[in-house]
Amino acid sequence: MSTTLMEFTDDDFMTTVMKNPQPVLVDFWAPWCGPCKALTPTIEKLAAEFAGKVIVGKMDIQSHPKSAGELGIRSIPTLLFIKGGRVVDQLTGTVNESRIRDRLEALVG
Repeated sequence: MSTTLMEFTDDDFMTTVMKNPQPVLVDFWAPWCGPCKALTPTIEKLAAEFAGKVIVGKMDIQSHPKSAGELGIRSIPTLLFIKGGRVVDQLTGTVNESRIRDRLEALVG
């Protein structure tokens, strides 16, 4: 995983994501999910591009199911855009880089 891409866990989710003063993009994924693996290079690229503006990280729902369950994540990959402790946007499934970038730009806007 790149140095700009974080790994979130159930233990740190509330502090690192929901209470973070910076906007956060969370990629909910699982190791067995092909589309999730296909999306990873895009997420890594955008993490580097938005470093310092948006915290970008992945959350393995197989290892850390609690937070995903509490947020109602029903399918993966799911991307949640969080600002001020609130989910402000969501993308589900394999989405292209430009759609994610547009949402990130709106998040920091």
